[in-house]
Amino acid sequence: MKTELHIPSDLKFLTIVERWLLDCLELELGDSVEWPRQSNRLRLALVEAYSNVVRHAHREQSQIPVLLRLELKNRDIALEIWDHGTGYDLATYLPPSPEDRQEGGYGWLIMNRLMDKVEYRLQVNGQNCLKLETSLPEPPAKVASGD
Repeated sequence: MKTELHIPSDLKFLTIVERWLLDCLELELGDSVEWPRQSNRLRLALVEAYSNVVRHAHREQSQIPVLLRLELKNRDIALEIWDHGTGYDLATYLPPSPEDRQEGGYGWLIMNRLMDKVEYRLQVNGQNCLKLETSLPEPPAKVASGD
């Protein structure tokens, strides 16, 4: 399954972005996924990626669209977030240190912890692409209760 969503760069659309992702996945995978656990993980990674585009790449310019692409093969998810910003040089990224108590800079760290693979490509046809990939685990087997 492949689908995409073009949406304004505005945090008021965050719930729509989350629902789009989760509804598409639930429609395809049904009850074969432990949704309470997996939806929280996927939602947090997507919220981090989308809000970074809105606040940093597009600098609160809602007229600039964000393109989200979702591909699902079996239980493997690939989610691309495309923006029109100047891009971010990952070579300059320093992971935050807990003792520094800094406010920002945790997004890359969070996404890498939540997803199996995080890839960022600068200026592909005038846009930047953040690609998040993960594989959804099989739900635990239900134990039959014997009376």
